[in-house]
Amino acid sequence: MRPFADRPYRPCVGIMLLNPAGHVFVAQRIDQRVEAWQMPQGGIDEGETPAAAALRELAEEIGTDKAEILAESPDWIPYDLPEALADKVWKGRYRGQTQKWFAMRFTGTDGDIDLDTRHPEFDAWRWAAMDDLPSLIVPFKRPVYERVVATFRHLADA
Repeated sequence: MRPFADRPYRPCVGIMLLNPAGHVFVAQRIDQRVEAWQMPQGGIDEGETPAAAALRELAEEIGTDKAEILAESPDWIPYDLPEALADKVWKGRYRGQTQKWFAMRFTGTDGDIDLDTRHPEFDAWRWAAMDDLPSLIVPFKRPVYERVVATFRHLADA
């Protein structure tokens, strides 16, 4: 296993899914012991564009692709996993992730969201105020969520 500092970042996408009221979809991970809510995210497959990955991940994680892309973050936003966690996740190949974020407008109804997917990752979900997002996520991802909120804040009332 490579030393932590020498490991690359895993390319990934994140999705800020907004309902018509401007609230954001967050979900509780099945594998979390602490209460921490997150927005959907996931890896980019070889040959896949970030936008295509975001729509695929949305369908895989919350059972619906009823959304339209509103905006894309101008930059990739990296974060490091805590070292002990990085040694366990992805077989220790990565130090963390670098994410391209997408804001999407949810075009379905709450009934279209189904967490009982082929490979469930979440066991609960809700809509949250955008400004609450940084306080809901695990601490090591808080700076990412602060940047995402700052980037897409203007869309909450759109």
